[in-house]
Amino acid sequence: MGTALVTGATSGIGQEIVWQLAEAHHDLVLVARDRERLETLSERLHQVAGVGAQVLPADLSTPEGRAAVAERLRVGGAAAGAATVRVTADRPHTADDVADRPVDLLVNDAGFAVGQSFVGGDLAQEQRALAVMVQAVLELTHAAVPGMVERGHGAVLNVSSATALTAMGTYAAHKAWVRTFTEGLASELRGTGVTATEVNPGLTRSEFHDRAGMGDQWPGVAWLRAEDVARSALAAVRRGQVICTPSARYLAVNAALRVSPRWLVRRVAGHASVRTRY
Repeated sequence: MGTALVTGATSGIGQEIVWQLAEAHHDLVLVARDRERLETLSERLHQVAGVGAQVLPADLSTPEGRAAVAERLRVGGAAAGAATVRVTADRPHTADDVADRPVDLLVNDAGFAVGQSFVGGDLAQEQRALAVMVQAVLELTHAAVPGMVERGHGAVLNVSSATALTAMGTYAAHKAWVRTFTEGLASELRGTGVTATEVNPGLTRSEFHDRAGMGDQWPGVAWLRAEDVARSALAAVRRGQVICTPSARYLAVNAALRVSPRWLVRRVAGHASVRTRY
């Protein structure tokens, strides 16, 4: 039993990761902007799965929001690792049980569709997207990993995208950064007992795509289920696998993108698909 902090915890892949971790008896620190939704999810997790779920409302597009989550991730050192095993298992855990425990797994899932072209688009929107999908991943990982290394165990799971190998606007650029960052981190962590995994989901049925108005733009065969993506990602974390691409069809897409000339990638997977987020 451990403790996981999940950003983007109230919807989509993030929420499914939360439930699968709870089913495996992990306590949770839940991060999202909406306190009411967080509290509802926390109560359900406690009642259904018997796990503790600490609520941490934070807007990761702001320095204050990122700092609050980073502070939580710095809780605990080597001594705290030993304290983790002393939390009683004979009753359901509460949020108070979780609050002082170190985080064993950081899941960076928060993200949103930029929803505009870069040229002529709103700069503030681009800055918010960069803050949530790049800066937050950088800052939260930087806060979490030293304690994990000191304790000799832990993991980081970063949710990237199949778009990371395309040219689909700044969203794809952010996800390409996540992919490369995770690979570099995994190399740096080799031999420490701490791992870094990056998952590349394709189009995944979720509230996200409904908000972005993308539900009818792609054929049914292109879509994945959030529960399958979460299951593949968590299995990869358990194996210490660095790159995880759920489903054979997206493995084939990624393979094609890697060997295709970049001019062809830009032509077929470039600006015309700028609204896509997966």
